[in-house]
Formats: sequence, structure tokens, C-alpha cells
Amino acid sequence: MKTISLNTWGGKAGTEGILTFLKKYEDVDFFCFQEVFNGGEEFRGMPAARFALDTFDPRLLERIAETLPSHVSHFRPHFEEVFGLALFVREDLAIVEEGEVSIYGHKGYYSAENIGDQHRIMQHVSLTDPACTVMNVHGLWNGQGKRDSGHRLTQSDNILAYTRTLTQPYVLLGDFNLRPETESVRKLESAGMRNLITEYGIASTRTSLYDSLSEEPHADYAFVSEGIVVKDFKVLPDEVSDHAALYLEFDIS
Repeated sequence: MKTISLNTWGGKAGTEGILTFLKKYEDVDFFCFQEVFNGGEEFRGMPAARFALDTFDPRLLERIAETLPSHVSHFRPHFEEVFGLALFVREDLAIVEEGEVSIYGHKGYYSAENIGDQHRIMQHVSLTDPACTVMNVHGLWNGQGKRDSGHRLTQSDNILAYTRTLTQPYVLLGDFNLRPETESVRKLESAGMRNLITEYGIASTRTSLYDSLSEEPHADYAFVSEGIVVKDFKVLPDEVSDHAALYLEFDIS
């Protein structure tokens, strides 16, 4: 099974670049996307901490779906029904369950002072053949770096509470907005997950488009449970966002 995780940056770097990138990898089974817009023109110019929401693509979800016609789109918004996570699954894979788990805040929550501080969820899909679960996360962003906070520690606890209900191997991907040395990451590792970012010595998951590359080179992670056999893992070189795309190929033992 092949997976790609990408924080699309809402299309800020240019939707055409994202679509060209996806055409190169259209044989991938799962695409886990973060920061996807499905509408939301009315939010242009609103502040999200240090910057304004002014250059996103409100048709991003639709345009990705047009580019991946052999995949089924599952969109899970966490802000005003227009911004959130999208998981694209190859159409010949039978999904037995698709849903979301709240990991920070509550449905409809966002800060009036900073709409970047908003409800966060973990999206999940489960298959029977092969028997596995793929999870897609966009962790809390508070505009204060990627160190531990009480909310981030609770977020990891909420992720773990769901994984403990699973009876089959799983893959956990996404933008966690965390440094590798945080207790929030160690909680996941201590629960038995392999952290492929540290295991493979990945120096950065950001691209040159990121303003704070030297200060915060990590944000995105790939974790796998027992029963997942990693065949290939790497950060892809394509610069279509301020986040790099993570590529994971795996089998079930």
C-alpha cells in the first residue's frame, strides 16, 4: 500500500503545482491532505495569528478530486464546514468505516482573536482487505512555536484513546505541529508506535517556502503500529507547499 501525506497550505503556493504533483503519484492508494478548502471565500483577509488568510484556493478540494478521478474523496472540515482534512482513497479499496475523532476543542470552536486556534480532529478510514486503518491529523497550531503545551499533550492522549480501540495495524500521518523532542511526540512513541521521522533521520519536513525553516524544521510525521511492514519511507523533493510531502509504502505482516 502506498500513502502520501501533504499539508496543502490551502493552495497558497499555487494549486496548479499541487495538481501536477498529484498526477505524478496517481497510483498511490491513500492521500492524506491537511489545510484543504472547500469554499470559504468570505474568510479572505481574516487574521490567523501573524498573517491574513488572503491567498488560498476555495476550490482546492474540487480541483484535487478532478485530478484524482480513480479515488474517492472524504472531506472532514474542522472550521466552518469549509476548511479541514481530506482523505482520498483508491476507488477499488473497500472502506468499512470512515469518520473523525475530536482531538482539540469542540465542533464549531475557534478563537475570535485568532481563527488559527480552532477545533482539531483526526480523520480515519478502515479497510478489511488489507486489514488496516489509516489516520490523518492536523494538530493544534497556536502561533507560539511547536513546543509542548497542555492542549497538545491532551491532543496526544486523545489520539491514543482512539488507537487503543483498534484491533488491526494502523498508520498515523499528518501535520502535528510538534518538535521531535516534545513529550507530545514521546507519548505516541511510548505507546509502541514507530516514529519514521526519527527512525529515518529526517532533518526537515518543510520546504524553502517556509519562513521559519531554520527555527522549526519539523512539523509532519508518520507513525506506524506493530503489524505494519515499512517498504519505503521518504520526504519527497517537490515544493508545492511550505510543507514537504511524506511518502510511505507498506505491507501488512
